[in-house]
Amino acid sequence: MSLNLTKPICFFDLETTGINITTDRVVEISILKVFPNGNKESKTWLVNPEMPIPAFVSEIHGVTDERVANEPTFKQLAPEISAMIKDADLAGFNSNRFDIPLLAEEMLRADLDFDMKNRVAVDVQTIFHKMEKRTLSAAYKFYCDKSLENAHTAEADTLATYEVLKAQIERYDELENDTKFLAEFSVHKKFADFAGFISYNKEEKEVFSFGKHKGKLVTEVLEKEPGYFGWLLNADFPLYTKKVLTAIKLRAFNNKLD
Repeated sequence: MSLNLTKPICFFDLETTGINITTDRVVEISILKVFPNGNKESKTWLVNPEMPIPAFVSEIHGVTDERVANEPTFKQLAPEISAMIKDADLAGFNSNRFDIPLLAEEMLRADLDFDMKNRVAVDVQTIFHKMEKRTLSAAYKFYCDKSLENAHTAEADTLATYEVLKAQIERYDELENDTKFLAEFSVHKKFADFAGFISYNKEEKEVFSFGKHKGKLVTEVLEKEPGYFGWLLNADFPLYTKKVLTAIKLRAFNNKLD
């Protein structure tokens, strides 16, 4: 079967130096772009993370310091990556909680803007966990009846993720072949930022989801405690979270002027 698309969708996977969204870096990225007419475009890059790759991490994905020593940095690759995904929705395996937040950090560090305003994200892992609760290799075996060779390489994982989503849509009648539906279905909880520090309340207003102000409106906290905003910007929070906080503060300021 083919996906019912109204715009392109980019399946992608990142291999990284670790799992800390703020401090770790991409060492490999693979993108499979699927167009509404069924055409596909794919690209895989090795990336010099400009930091050592821990040995135990290299054992998982096979990317070593030696392999990436002469490869371009993410900042050098960012314009090409941005151009490939700019008009597309995104999809991945655990992408809502890891790959998209880390991609956003890398883009912002490369001085390129990144947001999800005009796109949706389909997390195939969330669909899988809601339906079967297993791993990508198990998902590939369960849905496609194939063994995932070269697991934990970006290209193999990306292609497997694409095949799994198509098989999920065929298997479950309740899943609509529609990107927006799949994006909503694959969200655990709606957050204003990728890392989950700012969520929405029942009135769809931004609230802090951590710390002493958990559950409080962001606008009210920033107004009553101006110094808290400065602390957040200087603390070790993801760049995208800081971007969202700044946008909320500017919106509140502009509303006062109106």
